[in-house]
Amino acid sequence: MLEYLKDRHKVYYTVYRVMLESGARFEHVLRMIETWSPRERVEIPGTNIVTRRLVCFDDKGFCRYYMGLREGTKPCEWVYFSTETLELLGQVAPRHINRHQVRKYAERHNLVLPKYMRKVSWRLMVKAMSRETARFIQSRLGELRISEARYEDLLSEADQQYPAYLKLLEETLSPSISKV
Repeated sequence: MLEYLKDRHKVYYTVYRVMLESGARFEHVLRMIETWSPRERVEIPGTNIVTRRLVCFDDKGFCRYYMGLREGTKPCEWVYFSTETLELLGQVAPRHINRHQVRKYAERHNLVLPKYMRKVSWRLMVKAMSRETARFIQSRLGELRISEARYEDLLSEADQQYPAYLKLLEETLSPSISKV
């Protein structure tokens, strides 16, 4: 699927990579791309953390982008992705992407529908890291009880464990995800 998209549709390929690498919901990935503002400084509510929206760990090969969506039933704190995917995001964001067109494209070409990518990511992610850390990365916050101190601990654990997930993806999906 990724190989197919890589050769045919750079924007959708980028969307699918972010969904797979982060486990973020389709709607949140589209919103991140549309409102892309990597240099913006933000304060994380309930903590003493002030940070850039985009934080990169080049030595570890990944970045995280702060969304800070806590209202409603579908939260999204951070979106994690590889530095290779960051290069793709730099080429396509900011831009509005119509969610229905992506879904129709996936249906027409017999690709995994975007709404299922979160589940695919989850199944792989829990093989590479603790379930609690995977829940934090995927913003399954309703399943976690997080104090300010624990938030910082989970953020640190996620930053430590996430490279193992990228390695698993590379081994599992190579070559379709390993090269931009």
